[in-house]
Amino acid sequence: MYVKTNNYPQKTNIMYKNFKTHLEKELQDIKDAGLYKNERIIVTPQSSDIEVEANGKRGEVLNFCANNYLGLADNSRLIEAAKRAMDARGYGMSSVRFICGTQDMHKELERAISDYFKTEDTILYAACFDANGGLFEPLFTEEDAIISDALNHASIIDGVRLCKAKRFRYKNADMADLERCLQEAQTCRYRIIATDGVFSMDGNVAPMDKICDLAEKYDALVMVDESHSAGVVGKTGHGVAEQYDCYGRIDIFTGTLGKSFGGAMGGFTTGPKEIIDMLRQRSRPYLFSNSVAPSIVGASIEMFKMLGESDDIHTRLMENVEYFRTRMLEAGFDIKPTQSAICAVMLYDAKLSQDFAAEMQKEGIYVTGFYYPVVPKDQARIRVQLSAAHTREQLDKAIAAFIAVGKRLNVIK
Repeated sequence: MYVKTNNYPQKTNIMYKNFKTHLEKELQDIKDAGLYKNERIIVTPQSSDIEVEANGKRGEVLNFCANNYLGLADNSRLIEAAKRAMDARGYGMSSVRFICGTQDMHKELERAISDYFKTEDTILYAACFDANGGLFEPLFTEEDAIISDALNHASIIDGVRLCKAKRFRYKNADMADLERCLQEAQTCRYRIIATDGVFSMDGNVAPMDKICDLAEKYDALVMVDESHSAGVVGKTGHGVAEQYDCYGRIDIFTGTLGKSFGGAMGGFTTGPKEIIDMLRQRSRPYLFSNSVAPSIVGASIEMFKMLGESDDIHTRLMENVEYFRTRMLEAGFDIKPTQSAICAVMLYDAKLSQDFAAEMQKEGIYVTGFYYPVVPKDQARIRVQLSAAHTREQLDKAIAAFIAVGKRLNVIK
């Protein structure tokens, strides 16, 4: 274990002392408001059951707050593929793609992603945050319009901010409000609708068929972030295009390799070859960030092979989601409707969500309370994320813990 020394030089200038005082007050205000985020330390591989460390003590818990939807984060086949890739192509690339950072494996993975989403070409990024952050500015100008769902991920919001296009925002999955925005944007040269496939805090799925209908009616492009939907929704888990039969109607997909697809790092944009080629020429996160490491690329290629062999993992995930959600509703919990692997247990109060999560950990269940600014004020919740790796016994233990804590904290009767 690496032990950090404390031999760093102390700041002595007046400006930093004043700034430090300011930061200390801001941090204390966050704590006083019950909004301070503490990180809990995992000392095992990511899985459905993990070991965490707190206050010098370790304890085993069941994990219900990872994006590990298909349970592949510690999959032995992917680990072996990562090792083979590292042996064959090294540890890191030490370069961006267009200088000397492109290996044959990167191109193979891009082909696999294109095949999965039924698109012409794909570009890899270090993360989906980079994919979304680098999408809009190279393609659109002040002559154009971006029409964005109000609950889109922060990475889409930041990507839109970096672009000079006119901005429109419609209420979450509200097609009447989307149509209003499209009507207002008709004077713009090009229009693009941007939406999450699954909204990460609520778990609801964007109505892509209706979005595509409006896009065609008002002559707009469609972009969807599949980070929480690919591998989860759709008959075989191929995402929102499969679920709503929208292949050929959605122009641009972005997504991550860090959730369903193995849970490591890396993001991507996939779509028409001309769009992808323009992103290779001008997308700043792509041009100025190191290439995805060979071990991640090798494991990701193997992962897509696995998903092409069988739908068993996805089927198991959906069975777990249905079982957990049904039992929790029967117990009296307030749960937002979901078609995904995200189950939002509504508590509304920020402090209650933290207390609830702390009590759940005492019961051996690892969950996280979400509250402002991650979700709107007075909309705090426990976001439960189901995995194909969860056994029925683990689900039953989590449900029993929710019921016990819920009664103890007067959430349910």
